Amino acid sequence: MKILVLNGPNLNLLGTREPEIYGTETLTDIEAQMKTIFPEVEIEFRQSNSEADLITWIGETRGKFDGIVINPAALTHTSLGLCDALKAVADVVPAVEVHLSNTHTREAIRHKSLTAPACIGQIMGFQGFGYTLALRALVQKLSA
Repeated sequence: MKILVLNGPNLNLLGTREPEIYGTETLTDIEAQMKTIFPEVEIEFRQSNSEADLITWIGETRGKFDGIVINPAALTHTSLGLCDALKAVADVVPAVEVHLSNTHTREAIRHKSLTAPACIGQIMGFQGFGYTLALRALVQKLSA
Protein backbone atom coordinates (compact mmCIF):
# COMPACT_ATOMS: atom_id res chain seq x y z
CA MET A 1 0.00 0.00 0.00
CA LYS A 2 1.37 3.41 -0.99
CA ILE A 3 0.13 6.62 0.63
CA LEU A 4 0.91 10.22 -0.33
CA VAL A 5 1.01 12.64 2.60
CA LEU A 6 0.56 16.22 1.41
CA ASN A 7 1.22 19.30 3.49
CA GLY A 8 0.20 22.81 2.56
CA PRO A 9 1.44 26.33 3.22
CA ASN A 10 3.61 27.12 6.23
CA LEU A 11 3.72 23.54 7.49
CA ASN A 12 7.45 23.60 6.74
CA LEU A 13 7.60 25.89 9.82
CA LEU A 14 6.17 23.29 12.21
CA GLY A 15 8.03 23.01 15.47
CA THR A 16 8.64 26.74 15.73
CA ARG A 17 5.44 28.32 14.38
CA GLU A 18 2.89 28.97 17.13
CA PRO A 19 3.77 25.83 19.11
CA GLU A 20 0.89 26.50 21.52
CA ILE A 21 -1.47 25.78 18.59
CA TYR A 22 0.48 23.43 16.34
CA GLY A 23 2.82 21.69 18.78
CA THR A 24 6.58 21.34 18.76
CA GLU A 25 6.92 18.43 16.32
CA THR A 26 8.35 19.10 12.89
CA LEU A 27 7.10 17.50 9.69
CA THR A 28 10.21 15.33 9.79
CA ASP A 29 9.21 14.14 13.29
CA ILE A 30 5.67 13.36 12.13
CA GLU A 31 6.91 11.51 9.06
CA ALA A 32 9.29 9.40 11.16
CA GLN A 33 6.50 8.50 13.61
CA MET A 34 4.18 7.44 10.80
CA LYS A 35 6.85 5.29 9.17
CA THR A 36 7.67 3.65 12.52
CA ILE A 37 4.04 2.87 13.33
CA PHE A 38 3.20 1.71 9.79
CA PRO A 39 6.32 -0.04 8.44
CA GLU A 40 4.17 -2.03 6.02
CA VAL A 41 2.92 1.14 4.31
CA GLU A 42 5.03 3.00 1.78
CA ILE A 43 4.64 6.65 2.77
CA GLU A 44 5.74 9.56 0.62
CA PHE A 45 5.77 12.95 2.34
CA ARG A 46 5.60 16.24 0.44
CA GLN A 47 5.14 19.87 1.47
CA SER A 48 4.61 22.98 -0.62
CA ASN A 49 3.63 26.57 -0.02
CA SER A 50 2.21 26.54 -3.56
CA GLU A 51 -1.40 25.61 -4.23
CA ALA A 52 -0.42 24.70 -7.79
CA ASP A 53 2.11 22.10 -6.59
CA LEU A 54 -0.47 20.44 -4.35
CA ILE A 55 -3.06 20.33 -7.16
CA THR A 56 -0.51 18.87 -9.58
CA TRP A 57 0.62 16.23 -7.09
CA ILE A 58 -2.98 15.17 -6.41
CA GLY A 59 -3.65 14.90 -10.14
CA GLU A 60 -0.64 12.61 -10.55
CA THR A 61 -1.76 10.06 -7.92
CA ARG A 62 -3.83 7.77 -10.19
CA GLY A 63 -2.00 4.48 -10.62
CA LYS A 64 0.81 5.58 -8.27
CA PHE A 65 -0.83 5.86 -4.84
CA ASP A 66 -3.63 4.09 -3.01
CA GLY A 67 -4.63 7.04 -0.86
CA ILE A 68 -3.85 10.53 0.34
CA VAL A 69 -3.50 12.07 3.78
CA ILE A 70 -3.72 15.81 3.28
CA ASN A 71 -3.25 18.80 5.52
CA PRO A 72 -4.19 21.66 3.19
CA ALA A 73 -3.45 24.16 6.00
CA ALA A 74 -4.90 27.61 5.22
CA LEU A 75 -5.89 26.44 1.72
CA THR A 76 -8.55 24.33 3.44
CA HIS A 77 -10.72 27.41 3.68
CA THR A 78 -10.01 29.01 0.31
CA SER A 79 -9.15 26.47 -2.39
CA LEU A 80 -11.83 25.17 -4.71
CA GLY A 81 -8.94 24.00 -6.88
CA LEU A 82 -7.75 21.57 -4.20
CA CYS A 83 -11.31 20.37 -3.67
CA ASP A 84 -11.75 19.78 -7.40
CA ALA A 85 -8.41 17.93 -7.64
CA LEU A 86 -9.34 15.65 -4.73
CA LYS A 87 -12.76 14.97 -6.26
CA ALA A 88 -11.17 14.18 -9.63
CA VAL A 89 -9.22 11.25 -8.16
CA ALA A 90 -11.54 10.25 -5.28
CA ASP A 91 -12.94 7.24 -7.14
CA VAL A 92 -9.55 5.48 -6.99
CA VAL A 93 -7.44 7.52 -4.55
CA PRO A 94 -9.45 8.40 -1.43
CA ALA A 95 -8.21 11.14 0.88
CA VAL A 96 -8.39 11.89 4.59
CA GLU A 97 -8.04 15.51 5.68
CA VAL A 98 -5.98 16.21 8.80
CA HIS A 99 -5.45 19.37 10.85
CA LEU A 100 -3.12 19.87 13.78
CA SER A 101 -5.56 22.16 15.59
CA ASN A 102 -9.31 21.91 16.01
CA THR A 103 -10.31 24.47 13.40
CA HIS A 104 -13.81 24.74 14.90
CA THR A 105 -12.39 26.31 18.06
CA ARG A 106 -10.46 28.97 16.15
CA GLU A 107 -11.39 32.03 14.11
CA ALA A 108 -14.73 31.81 12.31
CA ILE A 109 -13.05 31.84 8.87
CA ARG A 110 -11.40 28.50 9.78
CA HIS A 111 -14.69 26.75 10.59
CA LYS A 112 -15.56 25.88 6.96
CA SER A 113 -13.48 23.43 4.97
CA LEU A 114 -13.82 23.61 1.20
CA THR A 115 -11.75 20.44 0.83
CA ALA A 116 -13.55 18.19 3.35
CA PRO A 117 -16.44 17.31 0.99
CA ALA A 118 -13.89 15.68 -1.33
CA CYS A 119 -12.45 13.52 1.48
CA ILE A 120 -13.71 10.33 3.11
CA GLY A 121 -13.03 11.77 6.56
CA GLN A 122 -11.43 14.44 8.67
CA ILE A 123 -9.18 14.28 11.77
CA MET A 124 -8.36 17.43 13.74
CA GLY A 125 -7.17 18.75 17.05
CA PHE A 126 -4.55 16.14 17.98
CA GLN A 127 -1.46 17.99 16.71
CA GLY A 128 1.05 15.63 15.05
CA PHE A 129 -0.70 12.49 16.31
CA GLY A 130 -3.60 13.39 14.02
CA TYR A 131 -1.53 12.25 11.03
CA THR A 132 -1.19 8.78 12.57
CA LEU A 133 -4.93 8.67 13.24
CA ALA A 134 -5.65 9.76 9.66
CA LEU A 135 -3.34 7.12 8.23
CA ARG A 136 -4.85 4.42 10.47
CA ALA A 137 -8.33 5.33 9.25
CA LEU A 138 -7.25 5.40 5.61
CA VAL A 139 -5.44 2.05 5.83
CA GLN A 140 -8.47 0.48 7.48
CA LYS A 141 -10.78 1.84 4.76
CA LEU A 142 -8.48 0.69 1.95
CA SER A 143 -8.11 -2.76 3.53
CA ALA A 144 -11.86 -3.31 3.93
